[in-house]
Amino acid sequence: MFRIVRFDLLLKFVVLISIISAVGAYVLAEKMTGSDISIFKLTTLATSASAAIMFFILSPPISRAIWFLARLFKKGLYPDLNGVWVGQITTEDSKTFEVRAIIRQALLSTEIDMHGETVKSVTLETTPTKELNQNKLYYVYRSTPKNPSWGDYIGSTIFDIIEDGTSLTLSGRYYTDRKSVGRISIKRVSKSIEADVSYY
Repeated sequence: MFRIVRFDLLLKFVVLISIISAVGAYVLAEKMTGSDISIFKLTTLATSASAAIMFFILSPPISRAIWFLARLFKKGLYPDLNGVWVGQITTEDSKTFEVRAIIRQALLSTEIDMHGETVKSVTLETTPTKELNQNKLYYVYRSTPKNPSWGDYIGSTIFDIIEDGTSLTLSGRYYTDRKSVGRISIKRVSKSIEADVSYY
């Protein structure tokens, strides 16, 4: 198992781009002003460039664009999961009910808001991984039932990510601290992350 985003490579990339940007800005400023600029100003410029580039690269719209471009060259790269998902949960006693979800994913974070008619869940932790060349998503969540007399509970799922060329499906078994188990399967119906998928 390994994480999809290699933090060491990301950090090296940001440092390299920051140095190139800072040196380029330093040389440009010297040529435009015609005077020598102190090393202190160069250091300040490099720090500012590094922070700006880090915020730029890690912002969700930019990271989605980077992800899209990278997948054009490497088809097996982990997919962009952003969007609206619809599917169903099957409980251990074979009852089914519809769920809707919205997934917001950036380079360093993935959030899933899952909604059913009687419960809604928020993300506690997600980890995109690859196991034996299979894309997976580890998902830990806290669910809050609509009925206020029922208590919150914690659950976890290991999603298999199934790509068939035109669509994406997440499917996996869930386990909760109420000792309940079942299966969840959801399919992406839109790439928008602005939709409202709540039932209540």
